[in-house]
Amino acid sequence: MRMLCVDDEPLMLKMLEMAIKEARPDADITPHSDQLDLLEDAKKNGCDVAFLDIHMRGMNGVQLAKELKAVNPKMNIIFVTGFSEYKGDAMDMKASGYIMKPVTAEDIDRELSDLRFPVIPKKSALLRVQCFGNFEVFTPDGERVRFERSKSKELFAYLVHRGGGACTIKEIAAALFEDDPYDKKQLNYIQQLIHTMLKSLRAVGAEQVVSRDYNALAVNADLLDCDYYRFKELDAGAVNAFQNEYMSQYSWAEFYFD
Repeated sequence: MRMLCVDDEPLMLKMLEMAIKEARPDADITPHSDQLDLLEDAKKNGCDVAFLDIHMRGMNGVQLAKELKAVNPKMNIIFVTGFSEYKGDAMDMKASGYIMKPVTAEDIDRELSDLRFPVIPKKSALLRVQCFGNFEVFTPDGERVRFERSKSKELFAYLVHRGGGACTIKEIAAALFEDDPYDKKQLNYIQQLIHTMLKSLRAVGAEQVVSRDYNALAVNADLLDCDYYRFKELDAGAVNAFQNEYMSQYSWAEFYFD
């Protein structure tokens, strides 16, 4: 979970950062003393939760929140202030939370446990999937997943593309083999591809990212850290990373973002 925080008072910023670290020791936390620096960071690198002091010189927290919501409408905004009269303005922004100073780790934990837009921890993902540019699959520690057959990899790519929607064998055949006849020979070949795909996933402890039902397959999207899925959630980092190339090696994905 990536968190940004801002306060133009250095001591207050340090106390806020320390409280967040105490509440979530494993989080990626970046403090800022300047509002525009935080906004630029969110645009370039994405942000799951932003802690904003409301009463700041120049752009106040409510104005900054509007700019951040333009970057990512699903960014969680938690306001931090010593002035209760701002609460109405803050709530008009549909903020995730509101904390009165002095901030404590208990306050932070309470708000993060009840976010307006829940964040799936990256540590729960069994695979990291790259869809922008060429399609690639990695373990959480960055090791590339090896597929015995290129078509097995393409099969997994198509399941990822479907985002958790169930795909029948016939639908898979139509995507991967286009106008080739759907017959018993092709059906047997696809069954072989499924077997080798699952074997590759099993080798890295990630077989459960694909579920099988009678004549259909689907990925468990909650177990994937995927740039395409983050893009759909309007994550700033994923949006900025997209350079008009999506699963470039597969013809069925060629016009998806046109």
